[in-house]
Amino acid sequence: MMGVMVATDSRRLDHLFHALSDATRRELLMTLAHKPASVTELARPYTTSLNAISKHLKVLEGAHLIQRRQIGTRHQISANLEALRPVDEWITVYRKNWKASLESLDRFLKRRSRKGESS
Repeated sequence: MMGVMVATDSRRLDHLFHALSDATRRELLMTLAHKPASVTELARPYTTSLNAISKHLKVLEGAHLIQRRQIGTRHQISANLEALRPVDEWITVYRKNWKASLESLDRFLKRRSRKGESS
């Protein structure tokens, strides 16, 4: 089962889940997963201001989900998908429990069905 999570891991997950909780931030991250882009390129499809997109990027950056690299006067932003590893590990614990529970339910229903057929 699940061990006790240390406080720093919990804070890390809080930052990640907060960053991922907004649809615009998830879309930005998905865009960056395909290729790096500038803030202006990222903002182009949105009706919100460049400032609003920059704020979303700061949240993603604070969660270490993106990285900025300055090339001349331009900031090149890329995804850091490795930062999602703690989320994947956290979900894996629950996935194992869900799978075990569903397998147990399946066995129970099959036994019950066989008993009903033999009656």
